[in-house]
Amino acid sequence: MKLLARRALVTAGVVVSLIFGLVAIQAAAAWTAAAAPLAPPPVTVESLQGQLQAERDRSAALQAQLDGLTQQAAQLTAALEAASTRAGSDLKTADSLRAQLKTAQAQLAALRKQLAAAARATPPPAAPAPAPGGGGGEGGGDD
Repeated sequence: MKLLARRALVTAGVVVSLIFGLVAIQAAAAWTAAAAPLAPPPVTVESLQGQLQAERDRSAALQAQLDGLTQQAAQLTAALEAASTRAGSDLKTADSLRAQLKTAQAQLAALRKQLAAAARATPPPAAPAPAPGGGGGEGGGDD
């Protein structure tokens, strides 16, 4: 019987120790919770829904801005292509005008040569003959 009493006493001691341990853990948890309350209150479902709606609105506004920027980029691309086409056309026109200028300068040089040749071939005009009846260069009057 001694053995049976000793086993019962050890079992009772283990059970008491476990109960004492659980009580101590519960007391420590309550003490910690009381000493360190949550600083920010927990987030409510309503506040999360409000934040979600605000982010959706912000996303829609950003999408609208992105669409506007995309349209502007398309317009700038079209303008750049038009300017590039115009520059190519202007370059062709400039080349054509340079060729016309070169031809006109060659014609002008040929005309100047012909004019110089004609000027050399034509004798200079004769000096004008004195006017009749003048009587010299001095005026002699009736003094």
